[in-house]
Amino acid sequence: MEKTAKIIKEIKEEKKELVQEKKEIINENKMLKHKLAEKALSSAKKFKKEFNIAIKTAFLAAFGFLIALAWKDLITEYVNTISQSAPVQGKFISALVVTLICVIGIVIISTIVGEE
Repeated sequence: MEKTAKIIKEIKEEKKELVQEKKEIINENKMLKHKLAEKALSSAKKFKKEFNIAIKTAFLAAFGFLIALAWKDLITEYVNTISQSAPVQGKFISALVVTLICVIGIVIISTIVGEE
């Protein structure tokens, strides 16, 4: 009988240890789930921010392209009027003027965007 009582006591102690280990594992699991949820939320916020920046950039590029087309027509017409005698030189001057305006625009926009 003593052996049986001793075995029962050992089993009860092992059961207590297993219950304690189970509680620890459950708590650790909860902490990991919480960390995972925080990381997912952080990643979602970062993705949303980057997505919004990409959308804004696309719209700005589209509007810039439209503006450039409008100015190109005006500049081309003006340069053609000035240089009616030499069409090749007129196209060269037109290309130089458009390039100069675009470079200045790029520098200005890069400076403004860089400040944000």
